[in-house]
Amino acid sequence: MTAPKPDQANAPSGSTAKIARSAGAVGGAVMCSRVLGLIREQLFAGLFGAGYAYDAFVVAFRIPNLLRDLFGEGALSAAFVTVFSDYDTNRGSQATWALASTVLIFFALLLSVLTLVGIYFAEPIVNLLAPDFASVAGKTLLTVKLTRIMFPFLFFVSLAAVVMGILNTKGRFFIPALASSFFNLGSIVGGVSLALLFPLFAQPAIAGMAWGTLIGGALQLGMQLPTLHKTGFRFSPRLRLKDPGLRRILLLMLPATIGLSATQLNIFINTNFAAGCAEGSVSWLNYAFRLVQLPIGVFGVALSIAVMPVMAKQAAAKRLDQLKQSFISSLILVFSLTIPATLGLILLAEPIIRLIFEHGVFAASDTLMTAQALRYYALGLFAYSAIKIMVPVFYAINTTRYPVIGSFLGVAANLIIINLLIEQFQHRGIALSTSAAMSCNFLFLGWVLIRKLEGLPLVYLARGVGKILLATGVMAGGVWWLRELLQGWLHGSIPLQALAVFLLVATGGLSYGLCLQLLRLPELTLLTGKLAQRFSKAPSSS
Repeated sequence: MTAPKPDQANAPSGSTAKIARSAGAVGGAVMCSRVLGLIREQLFAGLFGAGYAYDAFVVAFRIPNLLRDLFGEGALSAAFVTVFSDYDTNRGSQATWALASTVLIFFALLLSVLTLVGIYFAEPIVNLLAPDFASVAGKTLLTVKLTRIMFPFLFFVSLAAVVMGILNTKGRFFIPALASSFFNLGSIVGGVSLALLFPLFAQPAIAGMAWGTLIGGALQLGMQLPTLHKTGFRFSPRLRLKDPGLRRILLLMLPATIGLSATQLNIFINTNFAAGCAEGSVSWLNYAFRLVQLPIGVFGVALSIAVMPVMAKQAAAKRLDQLKQSFISSLILVFSLTIPATLGLILLAEPIIRLIFEHGVFAASDTLMTAQALRYYALGLFAYSAIKIMVPVFYAINTTRYPVIGSFLGVAANLIIINLLIEQFQHRGIALSTSAAMSCNFLFLGWVLIRKLEGLPLVYLARGVGKILLATGVMAGGVWWLRELLQGWLHGSIPLQALAVFLLVATGGLSYGLCLQLLRLPELTLLTGKLAQRFSKAPSSS
């Protein structure tokens, strides 16, 4: 068979355009959520700083959040989208909506039981996760109290993930992505209000933020329900345990629970190590990880949400050539956004953290420690985001055991590296080991996909990555030069800091974008074309 010319065979297709368009909508909504999330973290930093109370909150929230990522938004969402897409493509609306009702009822019951068990065993779970908290008077008791308040968050946010999967499969991306903004709004408005009130009733202020988290989780689920109704879904209060779709979802979830959990398992391990480092280490790592989650959410998660139903439908229709094309183009899009973001975070770690967090009781020393963690976390940004694209391919081609193996490799790498680095590097070693573990997972999954998907256009991928690296080098040089020029502003008043950071980010973004346009990266040209088309239509639609 004669192979088509590379430029024709591998140019972005209609499915890539659809992914880019959907990712743009999701990215905007996720950006809104991440900005609100940063405001939430600013409030935490100003009210509680880095130390006793916030350390306890981070560990307490991490317990239900770990289960959410392992069980809910990770495994459940991926498995559900795969099966739901197959039903929607091949079985008709009646069977599809019946499956949706069954899944919602089944997991509502299961999550209720898990929540009650978690509340009952909160103390031994906290002691397992952060045993060194016991050396600080009252810290374990406070963490247990906060854990019990926030455990029902698992129920709300996992069901929200199922609803999001339904809406994504039906082509609704913006509202589900915007739902997490309502979580942050609930956390900010409800949490801060209660944090100010609770001390009047002899309750710790940080407990108010815990209740705010629970309010936000309920809002994240509730705000999606009207859109779900508009898609044609009508709830059927019947639990069909023998539904083959439910069984298939559960079978897919078994490997997926581990396959999508490498980062969360490593966070669990890292929290244990961080709790034994200097007080404030848990807080510094959490603030840094929150910042690195901004590009992860906007780029990796947005593209993952957009690409998952597209590739699931392509696999269900046996269009593997289109699936390969969608995967490679999505991977290039991820690299084109995360590689410059990595360099930007490394160069601007301290100015960004100083501007966002150094207020109230958050000290200059906290800025320095958080910036060190952020730089090391940023090294794994490309791998974390790329894995978000790679794992759905394994679901689509029904080979879910490989993400499981990659997950174990990542956890093993993390344990080895963290034990080698923790004594000398302290919390910085934890951030570096996390990035190294994600990179190991990425390399393994990439190697497997090259073997499983014969005929992947690797030359096309390498050419795109080369252009991205060249443009990133140009951007980094310009940002470094301008940063040295603006040192006085970066250590000045808040307005001067904000202006300097804006100029640095804008200069970096413009120089990188212009360079890539000159180098003619097809995926970026397609994405900017779609954005220009959307804005050009805006006046006529208003």
